[in-house]
Amino acid sequence: MRDDLFYIQRCIELGKAALLKGNPPVGAIIVKDDLIISEAEEAGSSKKDITCHAEIEAVRMATRKLNTSDLSDCILYSSHEPCIMCSYAIRYYRIKKVVFQNTVEFLGGVSSSMPLLRSDEVPPHWSSVPEIIQLSLNEN
Repeated sequence: MRDDLFYIQRCIELGKAALLKGNPPVGAIIVKDDLIISEAEEAGSSKKDITCHAEIEAVRMATRKLNTSDLSDCILYSSHEPCIMCSYAIRYYRIKKVVFQNTVEFLGGVSSSMPLLRSDEVPPHWSSVPEIIQLSLNEN
């Protein structure tokens, strides 16, 4: 079984690829039963569409691949803290666990003044608060 660090490293690789295309260096993957269901790079700049964050792109692919809007058996990994927009999608699609590396100032779904990932003030049909883990990578 792979650990969180393995998946975060893959997100970092995807982020580096996004940066080469002129996008912010963010990568995200969705895992179910220790299998990568979807992976995506940030593409807002290259696609000229602000909704093309890596996390949202990964969710779009996962819902199509699994043919469901219930991702409650899935884990989302991201090189960066999901923003409020991405947090909305995470909660709506009921993702059970979120693992990220870097915080996002001002609009992070965990650390900002609008912590949607941690809030109980959401519609009742959304998921409960997912497990949230911030990984710190030691590069020594």
